Amino acid sequence: MRLQKRLAEAGIASRRGAVSVIESGRVKVNGQIITEPGFPVNPKDMVTVDDKMIEKEIHVYYLLNKPTGYVTTVKDDKNRKTVMDLFDEVDRSHRIFPVGRLDFDTAGLLLFTNDGDLAYYLTRPEFEVKKTYLARVEGMLTKVAIKTLKTGVVIENNYTTRPAQVRAVEYDKRNMTTLVEIIIHEGKNQQVRQMFDKVGFPVKNLTRVGYADLTLEGVERGSYRPLKIHEVKKLYGEIKK
Repeated sequence: MRLQKRLAEAGIASRRGAVSVIESGRVKVNGQIITEPGFPVNPKDMVTVDDKMIEKEIHVYYLLNKPTGYVTTVKDDKNRKTVMDLFDEVDRSHRIFPVGRLDFDTAGLLLFTNDGDLAYYLTRPEFEVKKTYLARVEGMLTKVAIKTLKTGVVIENNYTTRPAQVRAVEYDKRNMTTLVEIIIHEGKNQQVRQMFDKVGFPVKNLTRVGYADLTLEGVERGSYRPLKIHEVKKLYGEIKK
């Protein structure tokens, strides 16, 4: 097993985050500092982080309905409110972390776990896990714009978005806005906002309402619930298709 996977299984961080922990020199294997994330370890090896022994944790999974005004991070050096502030202390004690992120001004469905493996795969674009958003945009969204969004647009860093599913849900002629459902399979920084900016219809507010087959049903804004066993199995099924 690679060292970063061992750390992820112990709930230290996602597999990607474990790479940073290892490279910072905080990890020892059998008393020796290891800075190579791919370093091979076996079950009998003693692995420590900050000189504390790590053990495989019982995995937990939560679905949060994130309000706006919270940053998606475990800690914030600017002392802003983080999504972790929305969890009870007993649930935070499992060393959970967010799967991916939602922007400060974006609300909706956000997953949390201490299962580094699942978090790693769910955030990889090649597994194409669908993410469903409702966006209220300025103006009357045109058929041309919808077609362009469906095909793909070039956003930051010359990235061309993958084909998306887009449909206008409601046209509000009085306020000159459109409610749009958009389903994407990536998770680039502010991707949905950039996509609508590109076609000339800026986002006024944005909510993620679905992740794979999960929805916000029964979860009020600012609240969360544990995932059921069959829901976790379905998420693992998403990455094994």
